[in-house]
Amino acid sequence: MMDRTTLQTQKKKKPRKKKRAIFWLLMLLLFTSITFIGGVISYNYVMKNYADSNNKVALVIDPKDGVEFIINKGATSAEIAKNLMNQGFIDNENMFKLMSKINGFNGSYQSGTHILSKNLSNDEIMRILSDVPASRQVTIPEGKTFKQIVDILFEKKIIKDKEKFITTANTEEFDYDFLKDIPPRDNELEGYLFPDTYEFDMNVSDKDIMIKMLDNFDRKFKADYREKIKTLKTFKGNMTLDDVIILASIIEKEAKDPDDRYLISGVLYNRLNSKDKTLRKLQIDATIQYILLKKTGAYKDRLLYTDLEIEDMYNTYLYEGLPPGPICCPGEAAIKAALNPDDSGYLYYVARNDAEGSHEFSRTYKEHQAAIKKYSIK
Repeated sequence: MMDRTTLQTQKKKKPRKKKRAIFWLLMLLLFTSITFIGGVISYNYVMKNYADSNNKVALVIDPKDGVEFIINKGATSAEIAKNLMNQGFIDNENMFKLMSKINGFNGSYQSGTHILSKNLSNDEIMRILSDVPASRQVTIPEGKTFKQIVDILFEKKIIKDKEKFITTANTEEFDYDFLKDIPPRDNELEGYLFPDTYEFDMNVSDKDIMIKMLDNFDRKFKADYREKIKTLKTFKGNMTLDDVIILASIIEKEAKDPDDRYLISGVLYNRLNSKDKTLRKLQIDATIQYILLKKTGAYKDRLLYTDLEIEDMYNTYLYEGLPPGPICCPGEAAIKAALNPDDSGYLYYVARNDAEGSHEFSRTYKEHQAAIKKYSIK
């Protein structure tokens, strides 16, 4: 039989257990509430920053007022924060890493060159680094030679050293099928740096510039173009892709009037396939100008008869067939003309000297002489 003391002790224990359970239940509710409220606040904070970042005008620092900051490809937020700290843009790299994560910028930073200033907030730096890197735009017109393209890139501050760029072009290896069978010659990329408008990072490497332009050539020279080459022949045999680009470069320089491109292409093929050796000497003034450009750095306004006697493999007045390489970098329109010559039977053409830059075409030498006289070409 239970005594009175034991019964009182048991009665006291029950309220204590009940109070302890209530205490832990309240603590659990409090912790859950804090976690929920914290989550809501954090969510609202992130969403507010996300919305604000979408509504804010992009931050752009003028290069002359800012400092270049480079993010290497594959750099992590931690590496970026460390570099920012080392270069004096932020005071605390751990805080920057934390804020990058909270604000949703992790993984959004763009590799390349960004312009920053030392008075920017962490949020402003994050916005700039996650935006498109600073770049320079350059337009390469059709018909420019390799050396002229180098000059344009230098003038636009895309490259810093012209000779270094030229050396890189002639010594680096580029893994493109259309370059594999090119015979050794000066400026092997002549004809293949595709004319277009490009955006380059402010600290792009010389090789990356060339790769971007060669990639563009590779895209533009479509599969059906490559198939078309198989149907083209000259007195030497089947045309190669390099032959087509050489021919296209001549068309680019000779045909000022777009309507003449396919006719000029037809003339050149007719002469290249002629049994008459004299006709296989294409007698293209543009090839002489290319020689002069290489030797003197400039074209002539008017060629002299002595210029036609310059000893050079590019002299189409002296040597049969196509020159050893392209004389410029042709655009797609000239390439299409080189692949699709007009079947006209013409063997000659002469400039009319009109505003359009059009030509008179002839089938016989007698007709050609009459055309020369008509347009006062001497």
